[in-house]
Amino acid sequence: MPNATVRPAAESDVPFILAMIKELAAYEKEPDAVQSTVESLRENLFGRGFGRGPCAEALVGEIDGVPQGVAIFFMNFSTWSGAPGLYLEDLFVRPDARRHGLGRKLLSGLAKIASQRGCKRMEWAVLDWNAPAQDFYKTLGAFEMTGWHVWRMVGRPIEDLAKG
Repeated sequence: MPNATVRPAAESDVPFILAMIKELAAYEKEPDAVQSTVESLRENLFGRGFGRGPCAEALVGEIDGVPQGVAIFFMNFSTWSGAPGLYLEDLFVRPDARRHGLGRKLLSGLAKIASQRGCKRMEWAVLDWNAPAQDFYKTLGAFEMTGWHVWRMVGRPIEDLAKG
């Protein structure tokens, strides 16, 4: 059986991380939606981010020492629990590397980080058609939030709102 391991991402992993983001976008039927670059990822994962340090982090999953998956996450805060939370932005394991426990190990690595940092919850979004991912998450004890809808603002509306 192949050996699946997880480690914190290093700055030298940025090209691999970008490749994983692009592969995830293709899997999610949005291959042209990725605007991230090596430079933007380097800045936001390892640089100044918003002028106060990195704004996201990543774990790299390997099979027999070869990078095959990634989990990109950031910290958030729950006013109701009064505690930090961990938000999983992206989780992707290359199709040929699936079924070797790498996805579970990546999520286990995130759970360890969440536990060490005093998080009361971990959250992420899953596309409604991605039943394999939903089934996988259920086996880990995760559940779908009901009654909530994700809202988003991009581009011009942000600029307009920022003007007051």
